[in-house]
Parts: sequence; C-alpha cells; structure tokens
Amino acid sequence: MTSSAKPSYVIKDVAILDGKPTDIVVKDGVIAEIGKGLTADQTVDGSGCIALPGLVDLHTHLREPGREDAETVLSGSRAAAMGGFTAVHAMANTNPVADTAGVVEQVWRLGQEAGLVDVRPVGAVTMGLEGTALAELGAMADSAAAVRVFSDDGKCVHDAALMRRALEYVKAFDGVVAQHAQEPRLTEGAQMNEGVISGKLGLAGWPAVAEEAIIARDVLLAHHVGSRLHVCHLSTAGSVEIIRWAKSRGINVTAEVTPHHLYFTDDVVESYDPIFKVNPPLRTKADVEAVRAGLADGTINIVATDHAPHPSEDKDCEWTAAAFGMTGLESALSVVYETMVQTGLMNWAAVADRMSVAPAQIGRVSTQGQPIEVGSPANLVIFDPRAIQEVDARKTVSASRNTPYAGRTLPGKVVATFYRGKPTVLNGELNA
Repeated sequence: MTSSAKPSYVIKDVAILDGKPTDIVVKDGVIAEIGKGLTADQTVDGSGCIALPGLVDLHTHLREPGREDAETVLSGSRAAAMGGFTAVHAMANTNPVADTAGVVEQVWRLGQEAGLVDVRPVGAVTMGLEGTALAELGAMADSAAAVRVFSDDGKCVHDAALMRRALEYVKAFDGVVAQHAQEPRLTEGAQMNEGVISGKLGLAGWPAVAEEAIIARDVLLAHHVGSRLHVCHLSTAGSVEIIRWAKSRGINVTAEVTPHHLYFTDDVVESYDPIFKVNPPLRTKADVEAVRAGLADGTINIVATDHAPHPSEDKDCEWTAAAFGMTGLESALSVVYETMVQTGLMNWAAVADRMSVAPAQIGRVSTQGQPIEVGSPANLVIFDPRAIQEVDARKTVSASRNTPYAGRTLPGKVVATFYRGKPTVLNGELNA
C-alpha cells in the first residue's frame, strides 16, 4: 500500500442479514470480496455481529441554518454515523426555510464538507412553510442538491387545493410529497394524545382523527392526480388501516413510523417530563401494537427517526412550554431490534428493507440501500445484537441531549459504520 492509497478493510466472521458468518472486504469505496479467509490492510472483528446495508433516514432535523444551538449538519452527521446511518434527509424547517435552491444547496454542501453521511435536503412544499403558495419546487429539483422529497414537516399542508397542486407539480421530476398529517383545527393547543390519560392529567388532547382525516384526504388526492404521496410519522391504528386500504386499491402511497412510536405509549406522559412531548404524540398500547403489525407486514414501508434535537432550555421547563420533539438517530437500530426483532415480528432482512432499501427507493437515492454483494457501494453498518447499552444523554454525539431513552437499557450496539468505504465508526467509537 502506498502512502497515498486508502486502506482496505476486512470485516471478519460477520453474518450478512440472516446468513452464515463470512468475511467482507471493503476497498476503493466498494465491496470488493465476500468469502472466508480473506485479508486486507486492516481488520474489523465482526464475530457475532450482523451486517446490514447502511441505514437511510427519510426524516431528520439537522437544524442548520438557523438553529445551530440545537444541531448542525456536522454534529447531526456524526450522530447519524454512530447510529449506523449512511444517508439522511434533512427536513426543511430551518431558518431560513429550505424553500429555495440556494438554501437546499447550502445544506447539501455542508453535508459534502462533513463527509460522514449522504445528506439529502428535503425541500419545503410551501414558501416559508406558511401553506399559502408553493415553494420553488422545480428549482430545488434542478439544483445541485437534486431534491426529490418535499415536506412542510412540523406543519400540515392543510389546504386541499394547494396539496393537489403540489402533488401534480412533483410528478414532472418523480418527486414525492411527504405530508405531516395533522388537521390544525382539530389540534389547536393540543399537548398529548386525546384519551383517558389526557383527561386524567388535564392536558389538551390530540385526537387520532386529526391524523387520519388528512391521510384519508391525501391518499384520494394522490390517486386522483396519479402522484406519489409519503405519510410522515404515522402513529394510530386507524392510520394503518387507511394506508392498508389505499395500497389494496393500488394508490401510490408510502408511510413511515418512528422508533419512539414503536416503543412508548402515552402512559409515560404521567411523569410530566417534557422529554416525552412529541408531534404526533405518543399513543395508546393498541396503537403501538397496530403500527408494529403494520411495519411487520409492510403496510408501513419504513422506519424514520424524526430526529428532532432541541437545546436544554427548550425541554428543561414545564410541559406546556416545552418544544415538541426527541432525538433518535443514535438509538433507532437498537429500538427496532428490541421492538421488532426480539419480539419475532421481523427478521434482519426485513430490518434492512425498512431501514435502508425502502427509504432509499422512496427518496430516490440510487447509491444507498444496495444489497451487500461484490461491486455494491460500501455503505454498511455492523451491529452487535449481544451488546447492552445504558443510554446516557450526556454521552450522545448529537449536539442536543433530549433522548427519551436516557436511563434506559437498550439491546445491541453499532460496532462499525462504513460510508463509501470510509469507516466513520470503528469499535463502537466515532472515527471522524
């Protein structure tokens, strides 16, 4: 190896998805060899571990530009790498809003400079997220960032006529509108899931129908115009049934669920700890069981983190004043392992599909979500399911500490992450 050459790596005795242990050689940015007894410049011990294609998050808040006190593209990229991600889609609710080619290109270039994950900006659907006029959809699609996902996440595109125009517009460049399904008139002042516990705590309730009504409207609109629709952070049993109905009729809709909606129920809100305040809210046990089943049978296409970092002052306050949102990049794979794999609902091949293959396809990221085979881009995560980790918010890589898993024990740990052949995580530690 010359001094200027990049080292090659061999991951020894690692199981690819649900297969038998083997060796994987990473060289020059691709998977060069797979087999037994292989060698390379450097060795990574993969014994007892699972190899998955690098994870792809369709829903991440990196906060830059404008809220660098909460997260930056660099710090968020580091957190993503630690969680096994090799691509993230950065949501548009920044300051200024990512509603022009200039802003999305800024975010894209910051991702290129960080060089830890593939940062794909999400463009706003409407100017300023105000829901009154379409943003520069075509200009963002034609920019260096090549935006294909558009969302006003944090706000719902509640005007039906405007939503129809957006769906029609993105068809021209195979884009997708990712809807934050929340009827605003039904959630004014809402603080948590509407139900027994909200009544007990005296907190304004957030009814399931506020989500379900928008999803029902939008799948019909998508069918009417023949466009792609993606539903963000689906959270109720009724929403699962609407998506299942839509797919049975051939409507081109996809949906996501967050790790925290797979893990928590609304009873944790009885602590009044704002760490559990999130949009959409944590739901009931029946809802959790329904979204788990929907993810397992493919009705829900993907897991997306909705990683929403906040500075401490926005969470270390009384419940009603606290910001909505939780961090999720670093814990996502462990949560999916606990809720879906250890419960027998999904195997590792299904995890790879829901957390890598399908989100890459929805986001039109051709270099991600590829099978682990010779010649594929070396975007990989090596996960040790035997490990146990105690979540310590002070030790998270994200610039914010608002993880809802603080003080909890999660199974499994990311041992290594490779992005374009570069090890961004080695031996469970950030390598950048």
